[in-house]
Amino acid sequence: MEIFDNIAISSRIRLARNVEGLKFYTKLDSDIDAKYITNSVMKTLEKFDVFNFMSLKSLSLNECNALFEKHLISKELIENKDISGVAISEDEKIIVMINEEDHIREQCLEKGFNLYKPYRRISKIDDEILRSLPIAFDKDLGFITASPSNLGTGMRASVMLFLPAFKLCGKIEDIITRAKENGLTVRGIYGEGSQALGHFYQISNQGSLGLDENEIIDKVSEFIYSVCKQEEELRAYLLETDYAKYKDSSMRAYGILTHCYSLEEEEMIDLLSQVKLGSVLGFLDISSDEKYQKLYYEGMSANLKEIYEISDKKEENIIRAEYISTKVKSLTKEV
Repeated sequence: MEIFDNIAISSRIRLARNVEGLKFYTKLDSDIDAKYITNSVMKTLEKFDVFNFMSLKSLSLNECNALFEKHLISKELIENKDISGVAISEDEKIIVMINEEDHIREQCLEKGFNLYKPYRRISKIDDEILRSLPIAFDKDLGFITASPSNLGTGMRASVMLFLPAFKLCGKIEDIITRAKENGLTVRGIYGEGSQALGHFYQISNQGSLGLDENEIIDKVSEFIYSVCKQEEELRAYLLETDYAKYKDSSMRAYGILTHCYSLEEEEMIDLLSQVKLGSVLGFLDISSDEKYQKLYYEGMSANLKEIYEISDKKEENIIRAEYISTKVKSLTKEV
């Protein structure tokens, strides 16, 4: 069992890079520049494991949204659909987005709490990109990026956390305040500007100027460790103070998910998280956390539409209910 495996869902390292001499994506002079960036990055990635490259222009909007729901691409990449592309490794852990906010956004996502693991893996990709392309760099400012907050290393180190006890005890604002004091930021399930649905929060460094990569990772990791320790303590507090209340809410959520006829998207996320809390508190048993975690995006609108022909919202909610009910029954049981 990995440390804090029922709190820290995933760890991600993202690197922002731009090609020297070319304007940022919003002011690229022509499609020729966009194609040059795309072709150059793809040629570089051919030296590694097989990547699946997709030009977003060739995808439907629903296909793009399905990738977004899976945390594989960003909203900004979809907004630049006509000139953007993405390369995704076979295991879907390494993603290189092209012509997003920056010319190149490299990221690696790994399960659990270990920021050095994705850093080591994405560094190999980054080293080759730095050798192969003229990347914009200043000796004082570091890597030149579209957002000033990414100047320096261009690194964003983040961990996705499941923090129901913080939320239920009314202490989320404490984390946000402490994070800000430490030069970190707290975001929702889909990053900047998104809601913290299902008690999921992303914590990452706010800036990267003046620190090297190891210092950023250590700083974020130290804070995450303290948050996880407190979440464990608060979960124990929930059991001590009102065992019956939290068992009842978990079992009610389990009953609704396994027997509902219609299920809306946000309700699904909330109920899945109540069942997940029931698992970590010992009321329910989830046979595969990895498969269960996938339900959060498998049941979302765009991903459902990739599997089923759906005519309207009402039908979508009925199909979602049947799909999620079947999956939860197969993965979860009462202790």
